[in-house]
Amino acid sequence: MPDLGAPELIIIAIVAVVLFGSKKLPEAARSIGRSMRIFKSEVKGLQEDDKPAAIATPAPPAALPAPAAPAPAAEPTPAPVAMAKDAGAS
Repeated sequence: MPDLGAPELIIIAIVAVVLFGSKKLPEAARSIGRSMRIFKSEVKGLQEDDKPAAIATPAPPAALPAPAAPAPAAEPTPAPVAMAKDAGAS
């Protein structure tokens, strides 16, 4: 495979400007950069997901603490009593 030198890269750049226009190239470069960052972070996340599964083994609990005593039950509050109107007194 031939090596790409400076003259070849200049020709490729000129062809890209002619094909896509000078306004579209920065937008295309930004979108490629964003997609590369997203791809890189996803690959890194996949690698981190694999590490804990291979390393982590659940250890048996040494000694469980004694359960706390239950709180005393609160007395239920009485239901409100409806006041009857005295119809006879006026």
